[in-house]
Amino acid sequence: MNKERIIKVAVVGAGYVGSTTAYTLMVSGLISELVLIDINKDKAEGEVMDMNHGMPFVRPVDLYMGDYKDCAGADIVILTAGANQKPGETRIDLVKKNTEIFKGIISQVLKYNSDCILLVVTNPVDILAYVTYKISGFPKNRVIGSGTVLDTSRFRYLIGQKVDIDPRNVHAYIIGEHGDTEVPTWSLANIAGIQMDEYCKGLDLCLGEATRKEIFENVKNAAYQIINKKGATYYAVALAVRRIVEAIVRNENSILTVSSLMEGQYGINDICLSLPSLVNRKGIEKVLDIPLNSEEMMLLSKSAAALKEAAGTLEL
Repeated sequence: MNKERIIKVAVVGAGYVGSTTAYTLMVSGLISELVLIDINKDKAEGEVMDMNHGMPFVRPVDLYMGDYKDCAGADIVILTAGANQKPGETRIDLVKKNTEIFKGIISQVLKYNSDCILLVVTNPVDILAYVTYKISGFPKNRVIGSGTVLDTSRFRYLIGQKVDIDPRNVHAYIIGEHGDTEVPTWSLANIAGIQMDEYCKGLDLCLGEATRKEIFENVKNAAYQIINKKGATYYAVALAVRRIVEAIVRNENSILTVSSLMEGQYGINDICLSLPSLVNRKGIEKVLDIPLNSEEMMLLSKSAAALKEAAGTLEL
């Protein structure tokens, strides 16, 4: 992209996540043009009307309901559309269903825009980022999954709660799949550069094995808990998407745990998963080689294997 800054974003899908993402971007002040696209045009139009009525309170944004032709000129197309998992439906069933949906969506987007960054949010996000990469033919840096950006935020928040520290000063990653096989990188967790064990020792705190397990289980199962209580998750994921968009728009060279195509990292190939990555106007500039311990390496390999198994069931 040769523009000085990104100004137009298209959001495909006006469900809970898509509409909340659009709202979060509207109030962010990052962009000047935002189009919301959905097969249910009444739903998309209603969401847009509701947001536009608050426009006098935010920076001006040209926000409208559109169609795929309005993806033309968008610098980022955010994909949030797809089916939700139904009771009794397996994860593989959901993968196959959303893959078919994505084939249609991506072919429509490509009719009008082949120069954008495709940001995949729909679950299972790693598989669908891989599907998007394969179907679109885009270079790998321009296909990004929201990955474990949200899981990493949950991880930092819960650690911060335990040690009574602003989560912005907690540095830790969740890597691998956004899902059941995700991996906490406890060996790298630190507060202001002080390794977690050392920090806790100095304050007579203890994040022992049981506490660490509790924190990670709460991270991994957070979506299930929220869905059980209120039906869907959307606020935090919309903020995670806004953060990714911000890193791209502002050309920040920020490190985010987005999902992207692996090409030999830790011996992993031909699947998308999350590792700390340098994100800027080009999309993903570089996937970082972080020092993992042997257990984390083993768990990451297992995560990759589970994703490859799921991807292997698809016809791409």
